[in-house]
Amino acid sequence: MADKVLMKGNEAIGEAAIQAGCQCFFGYPITPQTEVAAYMSRRMPKVGRVFLQAESEVAAINMVYGAAGSGVRVMTSSSSPGISLKQEGISYIAGAELPCVIINIVRGGPGLGGIQPAQSDYFQATKGGGHGDYRLVVYAPSSVQEMVDLVQEAFDVADIYRNPVMVMGDGMLGQMMEPVEFKERSSRQIPSKDGWATTGLRGRKEHHIINSLFLKPEELEMHNEKLRKKYAEIEEKEVKYEMYNCDGDLDLVIVSYGTISRICKNVVKMLAKEGLKIGLIRPITLWPFPKKAFEEVVDRTKYGFLSVELSCGQMVEDVKLAVNGRKPVSFFGRSGGMVPSPTEIANKVKKIVGGAR
Repeated sequence: MADKVLMKGNEAIGEAAIQAGCQCFFGYPITPQTEVAAYMSRRMPKVGRVFLQAESEVAAINMVYGAAGSGVRVMTSSSSPGISLKQEGISYIAGAELPCVIINIVRGGPGLGGIQPAQSDYFQATKGGGHGDYRLVVYAPSSVQEMVDLVQEAFDVADIYRNPVMVMGDGMLGQMMEPVEFKERSSRQIPSKDGWATTGLRGRKEHHIINSLFLKPEELEMHNEKLRKKYAEIEEKEVKYEMYNCDGDLDLVIVSYGTISRICKNVVKMLAKEGLKIGLIRPITLWPFPKKAFEEVVDRTKYGFLSVELSCGQMVEDVKLAVNGRKPVSFFGRSGGMVPSPTEIANKVKKIVGGAR
């Protein structure tokens, strides 16, 4: 077993990417993710790989497009307003079916907002912040160790499906320090990139062309249909979630992700002492959203579901779609970088269920 080392979340992201075989990093500093780029600037040259601080977020994502087109593993990182600037490039990369990993360490918004942790980029990440019919696989880790594991898995998933993958954590996760272990990984079967990567002819007669432009509507529709089938396969095979204390009959099920889910686990324990049976669904993939988790508990929860978020209410829409009107869905959130206490969330639960037992 590998030794554990105490690392800040942002720096652990960088080391995880390096150990996953990331060959190129292109980024631009923005709080609260600047340490990702700083770590990569120190480490990448030492291991013979490419680090480049671009002149802007727009430049960085287009450098990612070029590197991904050559078949190498490539990553960029930013925080909320910087991810907004990357959206056109992300849409191009998805349209061209290129694999890459995008890190978003979310801060409060809208606009410049503030540098405190938030989850208000959920819509941007899961509903397609750029133009067109495309999807990102979106992971939402709740600890630094899970961040490490999911960053490494993200590179595999990106390669398997030739699709950009986002790992989204809030500013709290990027800045906290926790012990992490860089484990021996059994890598998934990765398809060869020889059939599409732009690495020169190398004796072939046909050119490899990477493109997202289809001027004939019939061709563009065929391309979109191909993407749709790929996304359906991802929805079938790549869903991840955790169910906590969800056995038997339940008074209510909390739904939360990322660092706020850790607070919600404490709420579940607190309320158990007061006689309430509360479950927790923690989506690990925000897209594809874990609808099947709700099927397991929807008939066993008396008062329905409570979506708890560091936002004004975004994931709650997907919770309502998953529940599909069968039980009530409530919302509790703080925004702007404010983090609720376990007592605040517990009081909201008790208000819904009519007090402690």
